[in-house]
Amino acid sequence: MWFKITSFLAFLLKSTNEHRVHSPFVFNFVTKCLYNKKKYQKNKSINVLLKSIEYFEAQNAIIQDSGIRKLVTEIFPKVQFEQQILDVLFLENLSPSKFNALLTEGRFHNDTMLMIDDIYGDKKKLEGWNNLIAQSEITVSMDLYHCGILFIRREQVKEHFTIRI
Repeated sequence: MWFKITSFLAFLLKSTNEHRVHSPFVFNFVTKCLYNKKKYQKNKSINVLLKSIEYFEAQNAIIQDSGIRKLVTEIFPKVQFEQQILDVLFLENLSPSKFNALLTEGRFHNDTMLMIDDIYGDKKKLEGWNNLIAQSEITVSMDLYHCGILFIRREQVKEHFTIRI
């Protein structure tokens, strides 16, 4: 319980909105997607996922939770699951070894979005998140408190953003 409270307070002290974002890619994502008033779900992570699928016009995804997968199918019937090349990956956890395996298999393209749910769930999840953002292949990472988002954008300098939603 104390971990959640202290981690949220630390997040609030570090976090910003679109005004401190100098990356055009991230600025557009934050202003046109994350801050879009459309609300699909009360759960912030799922809402971010659904708005992101719409924003990026994602066609191929991996979503572990079958209930969330069913919801995505209802709202976006063209989204296919378990394809070779992925637009969106939504997971509870992603270890660096699993990330490297997917990367080696060629499952990601330049704008694939990897989303990790509840990165502050406990100390171990937060440690896993920090290990992921340290990967050299990850160039854009966004801590939204309720979830974390990663991109492998080869044309972009490595940056980390802490964004309030």
